[in-house]
Amino acid sequence: MKKVPAESQESMTQKDFWRNSKVAVVGGGSWGTVLAQQAAPRCREVRLWMRNEDKVRGVNSTRSNSSYFPDMVLHERVHAVTDVERALEGADVVIWALPSSVCRSQAKQLAKFFKGHEILIHATKGVEEGSLMRVSEILHEELPCRRIGVISGPNLAAEIARGEPAATVVASHFDEVVESGMALFSSERFRVYGASDVIGLEWAGTLKNVLAIAAGSLDAMKLGWNARSMLLTRGLAEMVRFGVAMGAKESTFLGLAGMGDLMATCSSVLSRNYRVGFQLAQGVSLEKIIEELGQTAEGVRTTRSVWKFAQERGISMPITEGVYRMMDQGVQVQEVLNQLMQIPVNRE
Repeated sequence: MKKVPAESQESMTQKDFWRNSKVAVVGGGSWGTVLAQQAAPRCREVRLWMRNEDKVRGVNSTRSNSSYFPDMVLHERVHAVTDVERALEGADVVIWALPSSVCRSQAKQLAKFFKGHEILIHATKGVEEGSLMRVSEILHEELPCRRIGVISGPNLAAEIARGEPAATVVASHFDEVVESGMALFSSERFRVYGASDVIGLEWAGTLKNVLAIAAGSLDAMKLGWNARSMLLTRGLAEMVRFGVAMGAKESTFLGLAGMGDLMATCSSVLSRNYRVGFQLAQGVSLEKIIEELGQTAEGVRTTRSVWKFAQERGISMPITEGVYRMMDQGVQVQEVLNQLMQIPVNRE
């Protein structure tokens, strides 16, 4: 009988463990639904928590989340529930997929249903308005869980729902959190990399939303690839400056969660933040844009918070300032662009 190498035995044991695990997804939006679908083939059960009873009934009866992906047939192991206690009961891993604007309030309400042993991976790209606290910091403050991680990358949910190739990163200070993310989400069409720079991953996923608004504005002006390339590279420089000042590693911004996510979000009409910028450049009011989107555009709130913070601390963020002036001061895109082009240049 052929002996199985020790490394292979360990790998098999880990896979078996996660295959028997129960996963809860808090938030039935587009990304939460996709992550539930990704995890389902590799665990025992996925409970998808959603507030709306009609939507829950619809998901369970039609096997699809018609609000986002009517053509994606949900795996048989995905079950939608409105009872959060039932969703979290016995969960080994919890995927937090709520907007940053409600992160603290929802964590306060749901804290009593957590046992503390759960592995918690959040999929939120944004920070708390005012305090600029990262989502992992908020969850650490409000929930009894200590093993916390983040998943982030160039992940346009609609493309992943269609089965198109993609990759992402799971970061945590705990190896078992990274291992769980890689085991539960990896597939032939979705590559999952591990990392430890939680700060970098969270700030990369947050800051790129500001630049996506800028990218949408440039495209509305029908500018070419030179302008886009300038925006992406100088925007990345802003992300690095701010991220490093907050304690992140510069190298994180050169990978999937940084440059990768920046390229995807700044180049696709599927990005909500891109659409905000595109319509702003066409003269549509920000209030109307947000109303018509019907979904959270994290970049709007992020722009305001980050610009104020950077200004107070002397962090150079000219593109972020331009987006802020365009959003909240009614400055036209062409004027913002002209001012950016007149900034004195230094050695790169």
